[in-house]
Amino acid sequence: MRFENVSILSVEHVDPPVALTSDEIEARLQPAIRRLGVRPNLLLELSGIVERRLWGPGTPCSEPATWAGEKAIEAAGIDRSRIGVLINTSVTRDFLEPSNACAVHHGLGLSEHCVNFDVSNACLGFVNGMDLVGNMIERGQVDYGLVVDNESSRPLIEATIPRMLDERLDEAAFRENFASLTLGSGAVAMVLARSELAAGGHRYLGGVSLAATEHCQLCRGNMDHMVTNTQALTEGGLRLALRTWQRAVDVLGWTTQSHVHYAQHQVSKGHAEKFAGILGLDMAKIYRLYPTYGNVGPAGIAIVLSKLRQQSSLGGGDRVALMGIGSGINCTMAEIAW
Repeated sequence: MRFENVSILSVEHVDPPVALTSDEIEARLQPAIRRLGVRPNLLLELSGIVERRLWGPGTPCSEPATWAGEKAIEAAGIDRSRIGVLINTSVTRDFLEPSNACAVHHGLGLSEHCVNFDVSNACLGFVNGMDLVGNMIERGQVDYGLVVDNESSRPLIEATIPRMLDERLDEAAFRENFASLTLGSGAVAMVLARSELAAGGHRYLGGVSLAATEHCQLCRGNMDHMVTNTQALTEGGLRLALRTWQRAVDVLGWTTQSHVHYAQHQVSKGHAEKFAGILGLDMAKIYRLYPTYGNVGPAGIAIVLSKLRQQSSLGGGDRVALMGIGSGINCTMAEIAW
């Protein structure tokens, strides 16, 4: 999927106000840890996640997405009435219906002509949303589009800890629930535009994707319960990532030296390092989000991009790779010319 006339005008994130450390989670799990003989500091040791962020109790999922959208529109400097499409890509949501996009559309006061809907594809949703907006821009259907995402891990974590403390839970079930404790929260939004309308924008060039959906049962989650075969999911995801990288090399001309930054979806320390190792990437080019955010799902890639921009780490002409693996399993690698 390649684009000739699509640019990013802005990308903005909002940080949740509450920090929950891995030490705090482990302290709450002590009865189960002692009963099952789990070694101390396992969560921090395996994940590298010192803390993750949470929204305040009762915060609707759509609300921080609206805050991020407001920041992105302001930073883009455009009249919101000209936004032709809004796509919400969050895994977490207020209700099964209506879509979170409806609440965000209303909260931002967007035009009745602005098409709005949700897209869900695990941790790849945000990049999928960028591609959909890019296609609409290329076809001349819209001039501007907005992609938003907010993930809220509080409900799942608060449901998982009591489940793991249940004395009927064996060690295998304890480990199946373990990945739920690595999830974090965060909101992010991006305004994309037709390039001739985006003075000072950053070209979104598109990318490549591959699927390995024979692994669709390795991670299954609802708002209050997620079960993950972490080892099999990691191994299957990395194999697919290597094939996707090879496709990017063949189709897009990528090399291990072609990009200044990798905006990577990050699950944990081990995952990030294995991902870089199997592809031969320089870890110094990967902004490490996971130590203080955990796994922020589809918001993660765009939050990394926003933080790089915020820290003035992106220079004109820098090639930035967007790279992610979503449970299911799918893999996408895309590119921005900053």
